[in-house]
Amino acid sequence: MTLAVLPARMRSLVEPLMPQGIEPLWWSSPEELQALAPRAEIGWFDLHTKPPVLAAVASAGNLRWLNTAYTGVDWLPLAELERRGVALTCGTGLTATAVAEFAVMTMLAVAKDYPAVVRAQDRGEWLDRPPGTRELAGSKALILGQGAIGRAIDRMLQGFSVETVTVRRRAGEGALGPGEWQARLREFDWIVLALPGTAETRGLIGAAELAAMKPDAVLVNYARADVIDQAALVEALRENRIAAAVLDVTDPEPLPPGHPLWSLDNAHITMHLSGIPTDPSLRRAAERFARNCQAFTTGKPLEAQVDLKLGY
Repeated sequence: MTLAVLPARMRSLVEPLMPQGIEPLWWSSPEELQALAPRAEIGWFDLHTKPPVLAAVASAGNLRWLNTAYTGVDWLPLAELERRGVALTCGTGLTATAVAEFAVMTMLAVAKDYPAVVRAQDRGEWLDRPPGTRELAGSKALILGQGAIGRAIDRMLQGFSVETVTVRRRAGEGALGPGEWQARLREFDWIVLALPGTAETRGLIGAAELAAMKPDAVLVNYARADVIDQAALVEALRENRIAAAVLDVTDPEPLPPGHPLWSLDNAHITMHLSGIPTDPSLRRAAERFARNCQAFTTGKPLEAQVDLKLGY
C-alpha cells in the first residue's frame, strides 16, 4: 500500500474517489501534519500558513509526489524537490473561473465607478447620473500570462467586446513575445497580469513600464505582488499618471493599516479574495487528485504537474 498523508477537510470529497492501493492518513492540524509527514509517499500538505508546510516537506523523506491546490508554487522549495526526485502537482485551473470572474467584476467596477454608487447608497443619496462612464466594449486589454487564469480572463473579456492581445513565453498565433509588449503599452486601456511568480516575472512592471502607459490606463494584477514595483505604482497612482490599479495581491499581506495604498482613491484593493476556494473548485480539486492517484499507481503522467525548473 502507498501511504498518502492528506488534509482531513478534504476527506468527504476525496475518500469516495480513492483508488485501491493507496492508504490515506488524514491530518487536521499542523501538529498532526508534522507527525504524519515522515510516513508520506504522497503528500497534500496545504495550509494558509506556510512554515508548517515547508517543515512537513523537509521531514517527508519518503515523499514521491507532493500535491497542492495552490496555483502558484513559488513558495515551495522547487530545487530541493527536483533534487529529491519528488513530482509536484498544483492547482492550475481549479479556481480559474472564480479568479477571472473577480477580474472582470473589478474592471467593470472601475469603468462604472461602482464604489461611488455604494458610497452614495450608504449616505442615502440618490444619484442623478452615473459616476463612471467608461465602457468595456471597444476598449483594448493586454493580458500578460496565458495559463488557465489568463485564458479565462481573455475569454470573458471577449464576451464584453474587449479587444484582447496576449503575451506568452513565445510569440506567435496572435500573441506577443516577452520582448515585444513593452513598446506597445500605450495602446492599451487595461493591462492585466495573470503571470506565475518566477525570477523572470519579478519586477516586470516597474517605473519605466508605468511611465509608458497612457494616463487613462488601468493596471489589473491577479498574478503575484512582486510582479509590480509597488513603490513605483504608489507614486504613479498618487500623481495620477495612470487612471487606477486593481490589486488582488499586495506586499505585505494583509496590507497594514496606514499603508499608502489604502488612502488612494484610484487603488482598488481586493484582499487576495479571488482565489479563495469555492465548493465547485474544491470538488474539482478532489476529482483531479483522485485521477492523479490512479495515474500515480499505474505509472501514467500526472495532471497539472509542475516543471520544477520553470516554476509552473
